[in-house]
Amino acid sequence: MNRRAVWTVAGIVAIVAFVAFGAGAFRSNLTPYVSFQQARSTADAVQVAGKLVQGSDRFDAATSRLMFSIQDEHGDVMKVAYKGLKPGNFNEATQVVAIGRFHGGTLEAEKLLVKCPSKYQGTEEKENHTSSS
Repeated sequence: MNRRAVWTVAGIVAIVAFVAFGAGAFRSNLTPYVSFQQARSTADAVQVAGKLVQGSDRFDAATSRLMFSIQDEHGDVMKVAYKGLKPGNFNEATQVVAIGRFHGGTLEAEKLLVKCPSKYQGTEEKENHTSSS
């Protein structure tokens, strides 16, 4: 085998190795959405989504720990603990997505995604109402 063929084979092997490594790293970073029941039964990192239970949130400024509860569409409630700053729009949230691991009766969230009503929501509803009249 000549040198050119050796370099070609080595290059192809390197490319395949990089693609395999990248696909493995991407797959390991995926965090699936699961039900509250599934989150309670796994040690893996998961995403759960639910409606913020009004009045359930407490923020401890000394430890930067936010505690709150979310409720799924079946009425199941899950406690969530998040270490970090309380999002500014947290109390207006229509839905909260918590990413983390379930431990000791609480989802220990590493990340929070807060979904709030759009400031354009009223405008869209008004436009739809006037256009259908």
